Amino acid sequence: MGVFILLFSLLSFLTGASEPGARQGADLIFVGDAMQHQAQLDRAKELAGGKGYDYSDCFTLIAPEITAADYAVCNLEVPLGGGPDYTGYPCFSAPDSYAQALKDAGFDMFLTANNHCLDRRDKAARRTLTALDSLGIDHVGTYHDAADRARKAPFIKDINGIKFGFLNYTYGTNGIEPREGVEVSLIDRDKIAREVQAARDAGAEILCVAVHWGVEYVLLPGAAQKDLADFLTDLGVDLIIGGHPHVIQPMEVRHNAAGNKDIRLVYSLGNFISNMKTGDTRGGALVKVRVERDADGKARFKHAAYDTFFAQKPHGARGNFRVVPSGMSHMIPADQQAHWRMFDNSARRIFDAHNKNVPAVSNAK
Repeated sequence: MGVFILLFSLLSFLTGASEPGARQGADLIFVGDAMQHQAQLDRAKELAGGKGYDYSDCFTLIAPEITAADYAVCNLEVPLGGGPDYTGYPCFSAPDSYAQALKDAGFDMFLTANNHCLDRRDKAARRTLTALDSLGIDHVGTYHDAADRARKAPFIKDINGIKFGFLNYTYGTNGIEPREGVEVSLIDRDKIAREVQAARDAGAEILCVAVHWGVEYVLLPGAAQKDLADFLTDLGVDLIIGGHPHVIQPMEVRHNAAGNKDIRLVYSLGNFISNMKTGDTRGGALVKVRVERDADGKARFKHAAYDTFFAQKPHGARGNFRVVPSGMSHMIPADQQAHWRMFDNSARRIFDAHNKNVPAVSNAK
């Protein structure tokens, strides 16, 4: 009997099998906008000493939390332009090593449909997709052309035996139109409805739609966001993740019209990393969601919770921009502690007042 138990334990370890009676499930993490302003580029170049761009310390503190998830998603709000010159706002372009650093931190998917995806026009938009493919990173939102979108959207991913569908849309591209046929997933309700149905037809059990929407620097969702959220809810979407405002906005669990499904809605996760300076832009939130397959065989959300983090600016001769989780806030330099408290207090006031059934991680059961 002892040999049998030993062999079963070894097999379970090698195959990832759960203990008898354990529910099949998956843990996902979403964060907001991964930016690269000029100061970030300059610092990464300086630290690399003339040998590329060094992002090695940017995500070390938060990486354990990201890698602990079964699947982690962020909004890549910069094209990977290929150099030799890289630029920050207003027309972004970042080196491939930035995407590599995000992957090394544990991110599995990048959202690419945002208002900056065409900053370096079609060539860089296409190069971004090729670079992400070469790095082995999943991505949704922009495509080489319409035929590429037809082949690849919706994106279906098997995570621990549960099929997830992912779609990504943006309100616009800062007035820059594709000149050579690059396909950007814009907010077009007819197309959204068709791709949502296609995801279900392809077997998606849980459908996640990420939307670049809203008004920058506004802490509460506007009427257009709420109306689109209602539309996506009526379509049967399971998870709605918002970005673009560069500040956090509330989260909620809502019910569909039939009352037989819970939908997780996040209006904005704010910035993940950036060089923005106003108090509400100095950090962001992450949301953790747990999906399990019930005894009836249906995959359902079990709970969601949020946490906050701070985008620390360089400190010391070798310091870089760094994402600091709230649980490590004591590691934020003294001269930035007031900025952290200002951001975190403001964010939590909004969440405490407006979140519906999405608690802080510290209060989650």
